Amino acid sequence: MTCSQEDYGENYKPHLFEQYKLYVEMADKISERRQSANSFFLTINTVIVSLTAYFTSCGISCKSIILFSPISIAGLVICFMWYRLIRSYKDLNTAKFKVIHEIEQKLPCAPYDLEWEKVGRGKNSKLYLPFTHIEICVPWVFLALHVFVLIIIILKTVDICRVIEILR
Repeated sequence: MTCSQEDYGENYKPHLFEQYKLYVEMADKISERRQSANSFFLTINTVIVSLTAYFTSCGISCKSIILFSPISIAGLVICFMWYRLIRSYKDLNTAKFKVIHEIEQKLPCAPYDLEWEKVGRGKNSKLYLPFTHIEICVPWVFLALHVFVLIIIILKTVDICRVIEILR
């Protein structure tokens, strides 16, 4: 709900500008939280892949699938959650910048809208490639890595189990 300058009174412009500054600051904080979340998920996935690689290099027994499969499956779930969180932050930032652009229409200058215009509103990758387009690929890379590790573990375990059965 908005209020006209006439209805609000003489403090309309200063209050509008203060709200604008606060809202821009909130948008920056969302970006900071997004980066922290990305760091968290990147660390978790790196730890999972590293531990799985380390323990796999130590040798796989028939019982290893009991340990490694849930770890890889957890990695898959974490990647999906990471992907959804990135999408959520993208949608939230999109909405926030739409609001910022609307507020800027009432201000003497609209720097965010002008900047967005200068980079082709994100539609020309030669001018600007939105970070989300790159960022959204990272969970899928880790997801593929977890699937690959899971397949290798299962195949190695099945081969080892067959050899053990043959030797008995």
